[in-house]
Amino acid sequence: MIRRDRASSLSPAVARLRRTRRLMTLLFASTTAACLVVLAAVAVRIDALSRRSGLDHEVGSRATGLSRAVWFDAGTLHLEPLREDELAQGAQVLAVLEAVPGQAPSVRHVVPARSGLPDQDRLDHVWRSVLEDQGTVLVSAPSADGGRLRWAAAPVWDDDRIGAAVLVGTELARSEHDHQVLVRWLALGCTALVCCAAAVGHLLSGRAMRPALRGLGQQEQFLAEAAHELRTPLATLRLVVERGGSSDEALRLVDRLSRLVTGLLARARMEAGAQQAELIPLRLDQLVETTVEELPDHDSVTVSGEPVVVHGDPDLLAQAVRNLVENAQRHGGPAGSPVEVTVAPGLVTVRDHGAGVPLADRERVFARGVTRGDTRGATTRSGPASGAEGSDAPSGTGAGLAIVRWVAELHHGSARLTDAPGGGLLAELRLPPSPSPASSSSSHEGPGTVGA
Repeated sequence: MIRRDRASSLSPAVARLRRTRRLMTLLFASTTAACLVVLAAVAVRIDALSRRSGLDHEVGSRATGLSRAVWFDAGTLHLEPLREDELAQGAQVLAVLEAVPGQAPSVRHVVPARSGLPDQDRLDHVWRSVLEDQGTVLVSAPSADGGRLRWAAAPVWDDDRIGAAVLVGTELARSEHDHQVLVRWLALGCTALVCCAAAVGHLLSGRAMRPALRGLGQQEQFLAEAAHELRTPLATLRLVVERGGSSDEALRLVDRLSRLVTGLLARARMEAGAQQAELIPLRLDQLVETTVEELPDHDSVTVSGEPVVVHGDPDLLAQAVRNLVENAQRHGGPAGSPVEVTVAPGLVTVRDHGAGVPLADRERVFARGVTRGDTRGATTRSGPASGAEGSDAPSGTGAGLAIVRWVAELHHGSARLTDAPGGGLLAELRLPPSPSPASSSSSHEGPGTVGA
């Protein structure tokens, strides 16, 4: 239970770093394993070829040496030296094939027993190979009792023809057994090395990520402290303004600053990976209506549309809609100029009746620190809250539309500015429609949230 609670309390950024650490460990171990497998395969192949070459050299040399120990004399094959030759005594299977021209070879001498030789068909094949090559030949053939042997047959010349052949065989089982032992040791060694590589990779990746984890922890602590330290004086400032009887404009500025700080902190936490957007099915039209009604000067804003369901984060979408409407009120013409908000499937549009934004600057205003008042040819709203020349109110911080674009991209949507029909500016917030639009209903648990 404690482990589960700890795992659930991890921030998304820390969880991603831990997944990255496991992935790096897996890649390190996989790369090591691939290299070891290639090296082991090469070693196994070389060992197999080396053992086969050594075996062939042994039986070939023995057969060639014994073929020189026997001879023909007036057509008679003399085999007496085989009884005393050390090469013959060390052979596992030894036989002499003799053939009269035009006839099948016959077995003259066998050590230790006839059952150790291949069957007659294979003996005939060996004999024909010796006649064709006129030298020592190497073949693999089972013995009559089922043993697997490697054979070497060397010719014995009778004047200008091959009259006999010395056949020497050796068991393959011992060589194959030694080869299998090597393969098993290589498999065990490679497995142990891969495990060691995985442990070392896990250790090294953990050490490499310690500064990142420490930095994430410090960043999360800073964001949490910043949220507390900023919200507390803002709340106190609002109380002071209310008690001091200040104008409604001052209260609006305090509320706007509070919302701006909340949005910026939420964006910072999400970009740092300390927080994730909570995407749930919600009624977009109801969320827009509720957001507009909460604005201090919403009398000049009209909302129209149809029931629309999207998957999104209610707080972030409300912040985006609020920024679009406040931007239209601030830069959309004289005080009290109408602002129309329309909700359609996957689309929220906010229209004002201001001078608009030049085409070349419509992407630039979505950058941080750029306001509509900074664009060429744009006019700001006149009046106490316009931020126009001669007014004490600021025209904006340049974070509003940047937050709108960020919220749109977070929901896999988009935000853009276009010319409104008949003049003015049209701001669009496009969102992917809900996969189950039929689930939209009038019942809901809270503002804009679809009921279960």
